[in-house]
Amino acid sequence: MEFGDRILVTGARGLIGSALVHELSAQGFTQVITPTHKELDLSYQEWTEHFFSKTRIDYIFHCAGRVGGILANSTEQYQFLYENIMIAANVIAAAKRYGSKKLLFLGSSCIYPRLAGKEQLIREDMLMSGPLEPTNEGYAIAKIVGLKLCQFLANQSQTKFVTAMLTNAYGPRDNFDLNRAHIIPAMMHRFHQAKKENAKAVEIWGTGSPVREFLHSRDVAKGLITIMLKHDTSDTINLGCGEGISVSTLAELMRKVVGLQADIVHDLSKPEGTPRKILNIDKITALGWKPETDLIEGLSETYRWAVANNAI
Repeated sequence: MEFGDRILVTGARGLIGSALVHELSAQGFTQVITPTHKELDLSYQEWTEHFFSKTRIDYIFHCAGRVGGILANSTEQYQFLYENIMIAANVIAAAKRYGSKKLLFLGSSCIYPRLAGKEQLIREDMLMSGPLEPTNEGYAIAKIVGLKLCQFLANQSQTKFVTAMLTNAYGPRDNFDLNRAHIIPAMMHRFHQAKKENAKAVEIWGTGSPVREFLHSRDVAKGLITIMLKHDTSDTINLGCGEGISVSTLAELMRKVVGLQADIVHDLSKPEGTPRKILNIDKITALGWKPETDLIEGLSETYRWAVANNAI
């Protein structure tokens, strides 16, 4: 990937896409193409085909898709499955048809089996080795379809289409809507509201025992660029930090960042997802990448942005 190549970032207004656009610019890439959803609805095949036929695209970071936290995923399974399959299929097929040199498809650690990481770090070869987590099955299946499309194309036609399996990302420009947000922005929003209302208690879902890892969007962007530049096979590659914390520990960190005095209580009637999910990142660290943002530092930065931009 050269500095003057035409690089498409789908989903460029989202958490990962916006961080990626910023990092590409910072590294000197000058031809970054970022159509809005209004300009290009990737769920429509004809629209996608027309765009690729008229616009030469050398490299693609495919970050677009329907995303959300456990509430949205568990209640909108059809929408997550249908929309993400359509978007992935249209972009991947058009990239192949119109000669893009390489495509990086953004996968998710949630597509690994529910218990893949129960006793160890999750390796790339654990995909499809067991049942999925029921609360995000629709999203997971759609991402598996995209991953397999990339793999099958690479096997049949020597294309360099690869999938990065991303852990829980967070950072400025995240979605803080309580009906759609992932765990960090949702928790941050609830804690901030509790602080403003001088609440005596704030609620988190489940027991707080599930273990997750969290990666700042800036580190994600640098990791994706590293994969595009240095990962020369179609093998799936994990992108995480390799270390996890419990949801309860995250809540304590969040209380400190927000400056909340309220007690933390648990709603045991709510789902809490996969028990433990931490990725093995040996492949990407071998390429020279490593996470740089400390979690407390990243949470504080995200909170400052959310307050300054009236996101919460």
